[in-house]
Amino acid sequence: MSTPFRMTIPTQRVLAVLLADQGKEHHGYDIARQAGLASGTVHPILARLEDAGWVSSRWEQIDESDAGRRARRYYAMTDAGVSGARAALAKVWPAPVTERSHVARSSGLATILSPAILDSANPNPIEVSS
Repeated sequence: MSTPFRMTIPTQRVLAVLLADQGKEHHGYDIARQAGLASGTVHPILARLEDAGWVSSRWEQIDESDAGRRARRYYAMTDAGVSGARAALAKVWPAPVTERSHVARSSGLATILSPAILDSANPNPIEVSS
């Protein structure tokens, strides 16, 4: 399965955040914070993921005056996104992170990938070194 977009390190980081808690919706700032990226980087990635059908989004329904803030847009992985992201990340990271620790540390992926993220796509899932 080929990805309909480039699998850059920022894209990998966004996918890792979304895969870490697949059943949860995340707003853009939360994704940016967890991925260690600027929101100006994250939002175009989320738009590409949504165009590819890997992510769905919805606007929060709040009264902005009562809440004292603007409505947030929430993002969640689709079923196709979960399987596509696992497969794509398994191709990019076929060896455990511990074997490529210099790459993992420099990209920041070791800090956000959990051992179970790629379980179904890779018999040798990524391991996080402490």
